[in-house]
Amino acid sequence: MTHPFIKNYVYNTQVKAESDLPKSALPKTRVGILGGGTAGATIAIRLAALGIKTTIFEKKTSLIDGPPMCHLHAGGNLYREIPDQDCIDLLKQCIDILRLYPYSIDVRPTVFAVPTRDDDSPDDLLPRLDKLTNAYKDLIEQDHNNKVLGEPDNYYQLYSHEQMITLSKKEQVTEPKTQDEWMIPVAKHLNLNKVKYPLIVVQEYGWNIFRLSASAQLALAQYEHANVLTSTEVKQVSKVEQSSANNQMPKWKIEYQNNQSNQSNKTQTAEVDYLINACGFQTGIVDDMVGVKPKRMVEFKASYIAHWQGAGGKIPEIIIYGNRGTPEGMAQLTPYPNGFYQIHGMTNSITLFNDGLADTAEQTAQPQLSAKYLNYINNGWDQQVLKARGQKAIDYVAEFVPAFKNANTQNNALFGGQQIPGEDDTLRVADVSLYSHISYARAENVKASSTLIAADEIVAEFIKLGLICTEHDGNNHRKHHQWAYLENSCNENISKIAQVLAKERGFPTDMANVNHGLYKSV
Repeated sequence: MTHPFIKNYVYNTQVKAESDLPKSALPKTRVGILGGGTAGATIAIRLAALGIKTTIFEKKTSLIDGPPMCHLHAGGNLYREIPDQDCIDLLKQCIDILRLYPYSIDVRPTVFAVPTRDDDSPDDLLPRLDKLTNAYKDLIEQDHNNKVLGEPDNYYQLYSHEQMITLSKKEQVTEPKTQDEWMIPVAKHLNLNKVKYPLIVVQEYGWNIFRLSASAQLALAQYEHANVLTSTEVKQVSKVEQSSANNQMPKWKIEYQNNQSNQSNKTQTAEVDYLINACGFQTGIVDDMVGVKPKRMVEFKASYIAHWQGAGGKIPEIIIYGNRGTPEGMAQLTPYPNGFYQIHGMTNSITLFNDGLADTAEQTAQPQLSAKYLNYINNGWDQQVLKARGQKAIDYVAEFVPAFKNANTQNNALFGGQQIPGEDDTLRVADVSLYSHISYARAENVKASSTLIAADEIVAEFIKLGLICTEHDGNNHRKHHQWAYLENSCNENISKIAQVLAKERGFPTDMANVNHGLYKSV
């Protein structure tokens, strides 16, 4: 099930990854993880690093192939509507996840602009940014290795209209290093009369889904106790019948079919001591099998790919604030190498969909998305609809970056269903729900950066239930981010796998690369 390149790469390092684990961290506990998205893969890495026998069941051909992501949300500055504490939590989580997956990060700033048509002022955001700067300083004081977003005093900077006019007259540089150098192309291409001042520039870095997938698959391939079953569809989960006299915790039987084997129609079974539901927007399907009925929502969202060679070089991510779901929703332009861009337009004609939000009904825990969106997720987009929405996305950005009107649509999009626990569609920070009495957990990550926290909570649950011993020295890899694959990998290896994944998924291989990387173990 593992990609051939990964198999060859880890052949001589796999045993080493677990040889140093203390015996107390090598229990017989068997864990089944349903779903190999960011949550499932990250939780599996955390458990396998402790020597726990962990099996991922993933329907797609590779891990982490889901809803669009663009940047770390390192401080939640994208979301004006969420509380300050949620933003601080996102900052902590993003720093943590960056240290697990450093090769997936594109080091470049993000520019936030309030349009003149908006009722709010950029000044309204400054108190929050000061809190985030102080929180970042505190994290660095706790552990100097947390200084992964640059110097804390540079976490955010402000640019006046006069400064932008001055920068617009300067020559662009091939490899921007200072904040001013990054802002030169913004000054040249952004319509400076359509935004309020100051502009806010934040050290929120890009997050590349292809490199994240490559990193997770390389990491899991290092561990003998990690078993990754891709192209595998779970048909049913059920409790294992046990004698009531032994007073044991419930165990689970997983029935599944592998679509790549010679006996793809044959149902196989696996028994596990603990079941983790990491099915993303389809967690409710497993909840129904298990017999729990949480309230939740699911939203279908999409971002679009365009090609534009007119930037004159490397450019930051540019975000224009707006009210979500209105005709003037947020616009977001995310750069990739060699002129490729990912575009969000938070309107119902671009990224959002009029009937794209569903919630739980009385008879099932799984929100029922429209059949056409499920068809998009399972079988790909209708090309006519994709092209039309992609062009609308280009036109939407071109209102603020006029030269972007010359961008060309591409034949694919980053899209998928996003889960939202509960009944608040503005929720952005969530991790996991635990059902101790039935040996079951459900990952509830709205943002991928929360997945490592979810894994930590599951480990704490295992200790509480006696499924593993206390971690002791076995937790050093987590505390100090000394993950085995970081010692044995390099940027070149991640790039090779990411390029293969991008091609297999129908995207330009340039999108598997980054403009500026964190190439060392962090």
